[in-house]
Amino acid sequence: MTKSNSRIDPGNAVILFADLQAGIVELTRTNPLDRLSKAVRGLAQLARLLEIPVIVTGVRGENGNAAKVIPQIGEVLGSVPTHHRTTCDSFLNPEIVSSIEATGRKTLLIAGVATELAVQLPALTASDQGYAVFVVLDACGGMSERTEQAALLRLAKAGATTVSVMTLAGEMAGDLREAKAQQAIGILYDMTKAA
Repeated sequence: MTKSNSRIDPGNAVILFADLQAGIVELTRTNPLDRLSKAVRGLAQLARLLEIPVIVTGVRGENGNAAKVIPQIGEVLGSVPTHHRTTCDSFLNPEIVSSIEATGRKTLLIAGVATELAVQLPALTASDQGYAVFVVLDACGGMSERTEQAALLRLAKAGATTVSVMTLAGEMAGDLREAKAQQAIGILYDMTKAA
């Protein structure tokens, strides 16, 4: 296993946006949808600013239609392909795993709904495969406090860690005298503004 230390290097990170789509995000009960949307936008902004690759996954509708990913990702990053998973664990879908492996990065930041399924299962598998896994909790939503807590406890036991967009912005900003660092901190200030 090649798990890294507890610090996050944006040059070794890849972001997995899991099932952040219409029909699923509305099910969040642990993180209000407006807060979730702000955090997803902030995470996408950090990805763009720090040149962190992004993988978006979703589930096709019962009629076979493509997942309709929430607009916050595309508004920031432009057109990003959605990889449609066919198993509950994205890491059991070869196309998704190949896309993540192609980045050459070994730190996985995961955001999505539901924490108990679309986030937890690939986080467990990625951790087993040697990735340093961080669940971006403010960009996740669970079905209930109780079931989300169970998922987070299981993830912690497997070596995954929780983090927030605010923490990521501060940690990955670097020297605050640099323009890029100031932009990273600006993202977290934007997140705190009233809706």
